Amino acid sequence: MSKKALIAMSGGGDSSVAAALTVEAGYDCIGVTMKLYDNGDVNVSSEKACCTLSDTEDAASVCRRLGIPYRVFNFTDDFGKEVIGRFVAAYKRGDTPNPCIDCNRFMKFQKLYMRAELIECDKIVTGHYARVEFDEQSGKYKLLKAKSLDKDQSYVLYFLNQQQLAHTDFPLGRFESKEEVRSLARDYGFVNAKKHDSQDICFVQNESYGDFIERYAGLKFPEGDFVDQNGNVLGRHKGLIRYTVGQRKGLGLSLPAPLYVKGKDMEHNRVILSPEDGLYTKNVVANDFNFVSGEPFSKPVRVTAKPRYRAKEAPAAAEVRPDGTVKIVFDEPQRAVTTGQAIVLYDGDEVMGGGTIISTE
Repeated sequence: MSKKALIAMSGGGDSSVAAALTVEAGYDCIGVTMKLYDNGDVNVSSEKACCTLSDTEDAASVCRRLGIPYRVFNFTDDFGKEVIGRFVAAYKRGDTPNPCIDCNRFMKFQKLYMRAELIECDKIVTGHYARVEFDEQSGKYKLLKAKSLDKDQSYVLYFLNQQQLAHTDFPLGRFESKEEVRSLARDYGFVNAKKHDSQDICFVQNESYGDFIERYAGLKFPEGDFVDQNGNVLGRHKGLIRYTVGQRKGLGLSLPAPLYVKGKDMEHNRVILSPEDGLYTKNVVANDFNFVSGEPFSKPVRVTAKPRYRAKEAPAAAEVRPDGTVKIVFDEPQRAVTTGQAIVLYDGDEVMGGGTIISTE
């Protein structure tokens, strides 16, 4: 009896190729698209968004071509709570979240994982660029970077645990480049072989983050003061949710020298500005930390760390503190480290774990 695989299909070329490779590997496959929101509710119409009607049609077309069943699971309520709700709440706290991580964590690898168990699937397969390997010596599964470092998505998968990794496959992780995958999509004759990758936050496409949050939450965030590091008032801001650490453009100020957002004073509704040299820090604390092996560090360890998705890894030391948080001390100061973002730790190609930044000491 062949093993069963549930293929998470976005309608794009990557997940389509992942499905084809899994069929070729001999699995009994089911293609699934998650309906996460109604486009009208979140004001999405961009061709580079995901979860559109055309995405569903493309995924269904690929499944027909592969001869596998196709299903759409409605997770709109869960997505509203676990992803959009967390996104809005983080901005209200003054943080800058990464909702793509929450979508992967709470939707693909929680809700969809539970559905896969119900229909007795052995594997969940996605089009992520990452790798899973079993280490015979330790008896543990490892989460590794993709061979194509330009496309590597291991950063947004740091939350995966041993049970999930044991039932997860990323077929695209072994390819050296995105072009190899596109070429396969063309060879398979998929309708989405030339489709653009989705960009930015899927549910915020046609408006600013601030406008979206105010409309979705039904709240108006009041204006307040821009201040320098000494508390001197420099002008008026348009609401704290419209600014993030490291931002320079869009402040609407006429200043003698460039200033950047250094932080937010939520209590007094102030945005704190500083010269660029005020954006750097070496010390970061993270909570809600997941250790991929399931075992926290017993002593300080040397790692490389990424404090945001597009950041370059940088050498650092990490240790678990008595309260369960993890402190990361970089060898060299890092620019614009932001609360709410994930920090992910690596040992070479291996993801050691990650958590949410709560302070930069």
